[in-house]
Amino acid sequence: MSSMAEKKDVDKDKPITRVLFCGPHFPASQIYTREYLEKYPFIQVDDVPLKQVPDHIGNYDLCVSKNMLFDSNVLSRAKQMKLIMQFGVGLEGIDIDAATKHGIKVARIPGDATGNAASCAEMAIYLTLGLLRKQNEMQISVKQKMLGEPIGETLLGKTVFIMGFGNIGIDLAKRLKPFDVKIIATKRSWPSNSEVLIPKAFPTQNGVLDDLVDEKGSHGDIYEFASKADIVVCCLSMNKETVGILNKPFISSMKKGALLVNIARGGLLDYEAVVQHLESGHLGGLGIDVAWKEPFDPNDPVLKFKNVILTPHVAGVTEHSYRSMAKVVGDVALQLHAGKPLKGIELVN
Repeated sequence: MSSMAEKKDVDKDKPITRVLFCGPHFPASQIYTREYLEKYPFIQVDDVPLKQVPDHIGNYDLCVSKNMLFDSNVLSRAKQMKLIMQFGVGLEGIDIDAATKHGIKVARIPGDATGNAASCAEMAIYLTLGLLRKQNEMQISVKQKMLGEPIGETLLGKTVFIMGFGNIGIDLAKRLKPFDVKIIATKRSWPSNSEVLIPKAFPTQNGVLDDLVDEKGSHGDIYEFASKADIVVCCLSMNKETVGILNKPFISSMKKGALLVNIARGGLLDYEAVVQHLESGHLGGLGIDVAWKEPFDPNDPVLKFKNVILTPHVAGVTEHSYRSMAKVVGDVALQLHAGKPLKGIELVN
């Protein structure tokens, strides 16, 4: 067991609020939360291996799920659990209906308030630039002592399709504008007032920007928009409707040689379709921070392609976003302990 129940310095007669982090991945989440709460001995922060979570979850008041799957069986063991939350936004691993049935609240941390969305948007640009400038081939040239190769591409003048225009999509559009690109985007429903609050560095009228997106569409327009784009960036949340949405029909509808970037969830990608279109040359490049199977298999055949860039699910893992989210978790633990209303999170049930 990783850091389970090792705090012996806390008076057992005093009430303790116990916080459980699931599994070893994304370790900074529990490390930073522990640091934030170190002045509060009545809050105990533990992390346990994923396989041991069902055996110990009954001892905890608050759980940070990370990549743990919470089905009805696991939730039924959470006898004193008040809240399960994500260290971020993705809740696809939690059976929310079952949690509700067992009287457990479920929540995410809004990405716009913590810098998580901005961090993910920056990663999308990093992957895009890496593909355009042929990052893997550049490393080969360095090793072969070759100068002036490979010939890369610029973002300048490209059409970028942002698929899913939530907090990440908005932050991505803000950062892409200075590259002089055309931005097209789809969203299930657009607000009647599409103006978006933006930093002072952008030209505005009354503190808002009217032309962040050059062309707006709905979910039904994704194939048409894919056919227009040089770069597709997937920022969708994953649910029953979107799982596997980056499939053969979608990738086939993309321009030949267009790039596909996914910083959302690996389950949005159809693995066989991706490999097929990389082999045929139809897909010009793949940049992913999330994969169909995590942790990623370092021997996966997809890595044989020079035009594939993979990062280990670190889009939102920055000092700024993780410190901010650790503070949210810590504050929620303190609120639970004091019996106060929960703030800084988005409850979904």
